[in-house]
Amino acid sequence: MSERTIVHLMRHGEVHNPDGVLYGRLPEFMLSRLGEEMAVAAAEFLSKNEIVHLVASPLERAQQTVAPLAKILEAPVTTDDRVIEADNLFEGKTVGVGAGAFSNPKNWWMLRNPFRPSWGEPYKDIAARMQAAVADAREAARGHEAVIVSHQLPVWIARQAYEK
Repeated sequence: MSERTIVHLMRHGEVHNPDGVLYGRLPEFMLSRLGEEMAVAAAEFLSKNEIVHLVASPLERAQQTVAPLAKILEAPVTTDDRVIEADNLFEGKTVGVGAGAFSNPKNWWMLRNPFRPSWGEPYKDIAARMQAAVADAREAARGHEAVIVSHQLPVWIARQAYEK
């Protein structure tokens, strides 16, 4: 019988983004005050588990989110580029209703197939890199638990891939 190992996939906390920019991989998008509170609440909740391995995206908001848990557990954080936000051609643009990038006809070609995104990194590539990162975290935490702090789309795509 194999040892049970759990890998928790977690999105970073809320980001301070008053202009509604699709921040993607852009630097300097930090957690909001609420995001910091979310990170502390998640850390307090998860600290009751048998977590022995922490992983986070290199982006600041993911590092900020994992920091309270790392402090409580007195554990190092492994920064892993494979759990970074998805690449996206709309990065740095607003995408909301009205004057957002989606309303500009010169951007419509990128929206032609939402199931195979022409605006950024293919879903199958995101799934492959996330599954590889999860496999490594699982191995590092064998018999215990690991936490990976990533981003909304990579977490969602990983979940979809595992539920297939």
